[in-house]
Amino acid sequence: MLEQPTPLADWIIILPVVLCLMGAALLLVLRSMVRVQMWIAAAVLLVVLICDGLLLQRVLAAGPLTMTMGNWLPPFGISFTADAMGAGFALAGAFVALCVILYAQMDTPEAAVRAGFYPLILLLVAGVSGAFLTGDLFNLYVWFEVMLIASFGLIVLAGNPLQLDGAVKYGILNFLATALFLAALGLLYGLLGTLNMADIIGRAQRAELALLAAIAALFALAFGMKAALFPVNAWLPASYHVPPAAISALLAGLLTKVGVYAFIRTLAMLLPEARDALAPGILTLAVATAILGPLSALAETNLRRAIGFILIGGVGVSLLPIAGASVPGLAGSTAYVFHAMLTIAALYLVAGLIERVTGQGDTRRMAGLYAANSALSILFFVLVLAVAGIPPFLGFWPKLLMLQGLIANGQWLQLFVLLGNALLTLIAGARLWSHIFWRGKVERVALPVTGLGSAVLLTGAIVLIGLWPSLLVDAATIAGADIIDPARYIASVGLAP
Repeated sequence: MLEQPTPLADWIIILPVVLCLMGAALLLVLRSMVRVQMWIAAAVLLVVLICDGLLLQRVLAAGPLTMTMGNWLPPFGISFTADAMGAGFALAGAFVALCVILYAQMDTPEAAVRAGFYPLILLLVAGVSGAFLTGDLFNLYVWFEVMLIASFGLIVLAGNPLQLDGAVKYGILNFLATALFLAALGLLYGLLGTLNMADIIGRAQRAELALLAAIAALFALAFGMKAALFPVNAWLPASYHVPPAAISALLAGLLTKVGVYAFIRTLAMLLPEARDALAPGILTLAVATAILGPLSALAETNLRRAIGFILIGGVGVSLLPIAGASVPGLAGSTAYVFHAMLTIAALYLVAGLIERVTGQGDTRRMAGLYAANSALSILFFVLVLAVAGIPPFLGFWPKLLMLQGLIANGQWLQLFVLLGNALLTLIAGARLWSHIFWRGKVERVALPVTGLGSAVLLTGAIVLIGLWPSLLVDAATIAGADIIDPARYIASVGLAP
């Protein structure tokens, strides 16, 4: 079964992955040219960002886009399929990575650059882009492996004992999650005879529900570990605070969000009947994660560990609408993940600047930074409001969409949990702000322009999208509709009945 040649315009779906892989290979060849590494990586990411923007524009205008590899028709060939959710997340990921590249310029030692700092970042972005844009579950597993290798390398790059300890915790749990994912893939292939996502949707409707639910539970466990869902989330606060702040921001902004994306894609779109069977369990874990995350942040004194717990609470929030899926609810989940990619990454960048000024990671030893650096205090305050969902900042609109869906479905437990998470997150963030900025006095320390500028750029995007959210809301609504009714997704692959 030979496929017709792919139109050149359709190659845009694979360009983000290809450009990052080629850029990483080029940087390895030029690893002795330390001064040009950052500029080449930034140029590659800028082109990737443009490609992702054009891809999202095309998907929003014409619907999902598919390109199948190997000159074989689906479901035999490996397909890349971009819809509003995947293309939007890929765009956010590229933007976060570009900001991190610019931020890292201020404190990345030459030894780390020679050891492959920038190639590893491009390899990580290639894995993230591939995961968001693939239309094949086994290919998703491959991109998970690429991300795991790159992220593990970034965590251990400096080689100090604390980083190695965090890397071991991070690596063991994520390797276990990947093994569970692979086992679930084998069982699903044995049951359905396919791993093409569009093909799975049709075949799963004719499969035995009990077997499908068991496989879906294995997927949920694997993706829950990747996303840091309670109770398999202890690895995140134990590892994300140990590398440099730029790496923390990159991992927090991208990796857990790929886990949430895979959870939504697999459980809500590919296996909805199995999802319904598992709904009580999913809801219980989402509620526990949404509440325990910010509660843990309230008790935490290490700044980046506290942000890690706030991140975990957001994972629970993003999965709240899945148990009783509706278009507004899933639109809210999609918009929330987009918001969290930007906001959590920005929080880690600002946390790195705070640690640089104070020389401390413990908030009990930070004080008076408002007088010493008002710009940092404003940035941190804005991000706390955004992550809590206070209008008019970016985090408000995803929660508004979720509330609409939850009210329409009469899901009052999820509604009160969503509001409770917002309140607890606001209290935890306000506590951190008061400890760091409001009391005592520290000497004023000048911050590098690249570091502060990157944090301002990311925070500025959060504010602007919050003030003009129409594009985000429209794109998220389209994404939610395509998850509930994947007919357009299936048709783009060429498998429509």
